[in-house]
Amino acid sequence: MSGDHLSRPSSPRGHWAEVFLVFLRLGVTSFGGPVAHLGYFREEFVTRRNWLSDAAYADLVALCQFLPGPASSQTGFAIGLMRAGWGGALAAFLAFTLPSALALVLCALLAVNLEGGVAAGILHGLKLTAVAVVAQALWGMYRSLCPDRIRSAIAIAAIVALAVLPLSFGMFGAILVGGLLGAVFTTAPAEGERAAALRLPLSRGVALSCLLAVPVLLLALPALAGQHPLLALFDSFFRAGALVFGGGHVVLPLLETEMVASGQVSEPLFLTGYALAQAVPGPLFTFAAWLGAVSAAGLPGAGVALIAIFLPGFLLLLGVLPFWMGIQNHPGLRRAMQGINAAVVGILAATFYTPVLSGTLATLTDLAIALALLSALMQWRLPAWAIVVLGALSGAVLSMAA
Repeated sequence: MSGDHLSRPSSPRGHWAEVFLVFLRLGVTSFGGPVAHLGYFREEFVTRRNWLSDAAYADLVALCQFLPGPASSQTGFAIGLMRAGWGGALAAFLAFTLPSALALVLCALLAVNLEGGVAAGILHGLKLTAVAVVAQALWGMYRSLCPDRIRSAIAIAAIVALAVLPLSFGMFGAILVGGLLGAVFTTAPAEGERAAALRLPLSRGVALSCLLAVPVLLLALPALAGQHPLLALFDSFFRAGALVFGGGHVVLPLLETEMVASGQVSEPLFLTGYALAQAVPGPLFTFAAWLGAVSAAGLPGAGVALIAIFLPGFLLLLGVLPFWMGIQNHPGLRRAMQGINAAVVGILAATFYTPVLSGTLATLTDLAIALALLSALMQWRLPAWAIVVLGALSGAVLSMAA
């Protein structure tokens, strides 16, 4: 492959308003999670608009999946940057993110006032929906990322690590050990063709500054968190966004530790918001807006949480882009990523047990409804929004029958 797959990086050819309108349409119609989002992006920007080639798009997706953070949002951010510079990057992020974020904030404002009766039943039904959604994600990730004995063993070891160690330390240790075991014991996938150069309007100096900003903020924010509640919230969500490998569902254990274990958000509201996040279009990371809104910080907290959880992924993307070509085909790195991905599966499995299962399934009826919703997702292939509606209705019916 040549290095000419992308539009001219030094002179973006579009306008930020054009980028905003295209991503706004995607933001209100892109249901189905990050894998579906990447499919929508390919159709829109490669097939329909020819903003970049298929090869360049594949390389961009590979980079975003390698980095921590929300892969679909990072891909959209980079496409906006390539098309219309920094204004295009910001336009792509806002247009793709705000529709789902605003919907979740509105639901949050209503949810905190719903107590007892049918309302409580609906919230319980939404938690049962979360059981089905996470189970489906876990099974899909296991089949894809743990296809052999070595990677299955790494996933099991990650579950054990989270069972015996504090959650945040256990997650970091599981990812680190998973990477080491992957580098030593797995076999690197075939390289295929040389990747296309990802050339964007970004100097190495700016890239290094973005890359350096992430560890600096990770070290500085905990020291500043005591100065103001919003700084504490920013610290929690920035840390979660910086440590997420494997997509939106894997942010669940990190946010559960930061928000539920600390007492800032109740477990029922946490699981309800996670279920609702499946029903809206756009990135799953907008779950952060729900958590910020239902916390004591309210509406300002929603904005702070939303910015903080996306920021590290974008900084890392900008920091790595100019250097990606030199490292992406290194065999040791690719083997290590296989081990990290397997460890992520184990982390998600541990989270599926606590708090998703343990905090939701109290009766055999709960189990039956959760299994029915899972079957509707996996066998009948109903869309996520339909599963959310069915879960809410099931909870309402149960509450009226009680």
